[in-house]
Amino acid sequence: MLVFSPCLEIFFGSLPFTERMQAISSLGYTHYEFWSWWDKDLNAIAEKNEELELTIQAFCTQFVSLVDPNLQNAYLDGLAETIETAKKLKANIIISQVGNELPDIPRSRQKDTMLAGLEKAAVLMKNTGLTLAIEPLNVLFDHPGYFLVHSQEAFEIVSAVGSSDIQLLFDIYHQQISEGNLIPNIRKYASCIAHFHMADHPGRHEPGTGEIHYGNVLQEIEKLNYKGTIGIELFPLNNDHRQVLSDPLFFRFMQCDGGMH
Repeated sequence: MLVFSPCLEIFFGSLPFTERMQAISSLGYTHYEFWSWWDKDLNAIAEKNEELELTIQAFCTQFVSLVDPNLQNAYLDGLAETIETAKKLKANIIISQVGNELPDIPRSRQKDTMLAGLEKAAVLMKNTGLTLAIEPLNVLFDHPGYFLVHSQEAFEIVSAVGSSDIQLLFDIYHQQISEGNLIPNIRKYASCIAHFHMADHPGRHEPGTGEIHYGNVLQEIEKLNYKGTIGIELFPLNNDHRQVLSDPLFFRFMQCDGGMH
């Protein structure tokens, strides 16, 4: 049984944030996620979470480069603030991008800088009950110039940090573009995957609009006894977001005693 977490930056975006929470709760979802916490009414979100018995699975730390040594302190300061926010909201995962590649610095040095920053981040994360998930992104369509692209390199970095609090966000859409080979890579790196994102390719739309066989991919994730959630981070072609989030594909994997949990 899999758990899905709709991204509320996208779904029901015309509604006030707490009404978006109400909307996904009414569909049977128990978890959700979003991008930025610093522009939201955190007290209102915390109250609504308690009322609806919702869990925030993930949100982002500030978008500060991990490969630029001049910004490392700023990254760590932002992470410390995000950790306190995540504790307040009882969230599970902090998502981190790593920044764009710096053209005048050897890639190996940038990788070393990222590793040093994540080692310091691991100290901040220790005993918080939270996980920091670094995210590879595709450079072909969405994020030209981004440093971390391939799952193997992300796995190597996470392994080198050596902390269970620092793991990987495997975005199925991005990795289909960057490297394909989805199911073998998910199997290979499952031990360090804290979170998934899903959208189809091309277009970053609903499952079934592109080339990814999500039935097979989700079935494989389920077989691996994955305990996290799968973030529904896509841009729907269908303006009826209730209908999008009622996709039979989600219901198939969320089925429990005849209903959604």
